[in-house]
Amino acid sequence: MMHRAKLAVAALALAATAGSVTSAAAFGPTAEQKVDGVIVVAGNTCTWTNARTSANPPSALTVDRTTINRPGGNLTCDGGITATLNNNPAFTFDAAGTTARTDLIDITGQQSFVSCRYKATNILWGLDAATGKYVNQAFTATKVSGSFLCPGSVTTAAGGASMLFH
Repeated sequence: MMHRAKLAVAALALAATAGSVTSAAAFGPTAEQKVDGVIVVAGNTCTWTNARTSANPPSALTVDRTTINRPGGNLTCDGGITATLNNNPAFTFDAAGTTARTDLIDITGQQSFVSCRYKATNILWGLDAATGKYVNQAFTATKVSGSFLCPGSVTTAAGGASMLFH
């Protein structure tokens, strides 16, 4: 049961990190179109830095999964878990830049020989004015394939993820 919970946490962690973004107000004319991400779920943390984006917020953008996943990226999770983003998530922002929406997050988490794939859609993120980050609203990712040991769904609590565009 502990193994199963950790694997679900890894999949959920990747889903949430892929979907959170930071304020467009943090951008000046020299923004690099990069993004750093972090999430903590049930005591496990997944992070990455310097993933490429197609634009800067509040413009609609996508995040390049090849710059998150290893070997091109530096995605790491603690707890003996590995995770892989299976799509390039697209983000749209409201006119004021106070909310963002992710179309789809498709992720796979693995621990030992157990692999679980999850998808989450229409994830909503809100701007935290104090930190300049967008943080997630609670969402659930549904299992689409993997071991019978994988939970049918995993949930990320509100505020469990954030990203920093720079």
